[in-house]
Amino acid sequence: MAKAGGGFLRWVELDDAGADARAYPFSLPVVAGLRKAGRLELDPKVTFLVGDNGTGKSTLVEAIAVAAGFNPEGGSQNFHFATRASESVLGEHLTLVRGLRKPRTGFFLRAESFYNVATEIERLAVQGSYGGRNLHERSHGESFLDLVTYRFGPQGLYLLDEPEAALSVYGCLAVIARIQELAGQGSQFVIATHSPILLAVPGARILQLDSGGGITPVGFDEAEPVALTRSFLAEPQVYLHHLLSGQDG
Repeated sequence: MAKAGGGFLRWVELDDAGADARAYPFSLPVVAGLRKAGRLELDPKVTFLVGDNGTGKSTLVEAIAVAAGFNPEGGSQNFHFATRASESVLGEHLTLVRGLRKPRTGFFLRAESFYNVATEIERLAVQGSYGGRNLHERSHGESFLDLVTYRFGPQGLYLLDEPEAALSVYGCLAVIARIQELAGQGSQFVIATHSPILLAVPGARILQLDSGGGITPVGFDEAEPVALTRSFLAEPQVYLHHLLSGQDG
């Protein structure tokens, strides 16, 4: 269950009546899990979605963002640009059950299309809200950090799809500190990630998705990215032996 007090978004419900469960995106494991569970509880501060490629965690974050009124390619609710429509229709089938408070600000970070967001920021000449520098003149990771540092603020709703894509280990640690700071200032985050580092945000709710449609709350140590990374680092040669055996010659 979500923690008492609620956030901007308390839970997500699915209404896919009449949709073909065999067709994308309704065939995704996460949709099957949401269909079975009835609703997806969100932490009032930080919720992580983890799972292997293809489970649908990024599609779900994107759909929540669209249902919340954000631009499908990323940005704030005031961004209305479009370069290529690639979002699924899942957002049209989600109901967001909201808390009593309304966010003062918000942002949808979609790592794969952030270049387009940076171009729109440049076109609108609002670089001052993002650290004062053209994000195209920053490295990919620096632009992400500028976004989180300067654009994100208290009492905001932030939906992030794989923010670690451009970040170094140090960058991930900086993002943890910023998420924790903003969560303490009334902000709410929903994040799809593969990063075992980001999952270390204290008190975060971690929901693990599996290929069979399961959506299971897990602790940090049990989360697949953490457990698998630890196992590999403890005995990399064992993994490499199995992965690479038979490739020589």
